Amino acid sequence: MKLENFHIEVAEWSRERDRDALRRIRQQVFVVEQNVPESRERDGLDADCCHVLALDDAGQPIGCGRLTPEHKIGRMAVLREWRGHGVGVALLRELVERARALGWPELGLAAQVSAIAFYERAGFSAYGDEFEDAGLQHRAMRLSLTAGDAGGRPTRDIAALPVTTRAEAAAARLKVLAGARHQLSIYLPMLDRDTYSSTDELDEVKRIAISGRAAQIRILLHDPAAALRHDHRLIALTQRLSSAVQVRVPVEEVDLAHTSTYLLNDAGGYLFLPEADRPQGRAALNDRASQVPLLQHFDDVWERAEIATVLQALNL
Repeated sequence: MKLENFHIEVAEWSRERDRDALRRIRQQVFVVEQNVPESRERDGLDADCCHVLALDDAGQPIGCGRLTPEHKIGRMAVLREWRGHGVGVALLRELVERARALGWPELGLAAQVSAIAFYERAGFSAYGDEFEDAGLQHRAMRLSLTAGDAGGRPTRDIAALPVTTRAEAAAARLKVLAGARHQLSIYLPMLDRDTYSSTDELDEVKRIAISGRAAQIRILLHDPAAALRHDHRLIALTQRLSSAVQVRVPVEEVDLAHTSTYLLNDAGGYLFLPEADRPQGRAALNDRASQVPLLQHFDDVWERAEIATVLQALNL
């Protein structure tokens, strides 16, 4: 089980597989459903854009979007059977967070009139008159990515972090650890040698564990015996910090089927990977709204889980 039955990945236009996936979605949504001329849909900008894909559990493409060199969002499309399931929201959030990470001060788009409310819920503001493009009515919209938008209204800076490669995932993990005050919640379907094993990461875990009476680190680990056999450095650290670090093992079938991994701190920071063995995901240092459902899931599983006696048996 995953918290989402789809996930978002960055797509490379130069990669044939990704290019074909993007084209298939856009062909179905724009050309077939909306009667946009194919010559208009393929505008020649794709090679210079940043693309994202939404993929279902089976790895099949279900949605897409892009950032153009003109600092605009475009080609947002979700297959009909997946609409209403949060795919468009996830795609938009990923594009906005990547634009913010790139340092763009503002993000624009041309919204079909029927989709204006969707973008307004994400903070975009419409301006100017309606105009026709490819036979459909549109309106320009924009979103300020700085301290305030064009109307002077402050926007909440969630301090989003890019998570599309292993290096970015590792950097995000370290920043979320560094942002913690006294508490961490870590969900680990698997614990590979490169995760929570660097000196910097372990130093942060130790700092939190000895931060005072409020210190609490909870770890849900599917297979602590495997981590023990591999002499993982995080497990060794829990031996020395057992008063502040608790490890439990999920036992319910529904929990053991969970394939997502995440890290939560007590300052609104989180890192979420829909698939534990893939680096693509999302992260932010100040986004309690996105952290809440993850923390609720963690608390629910924690209550059902059992103490990792395999570690206790060896004085760990």
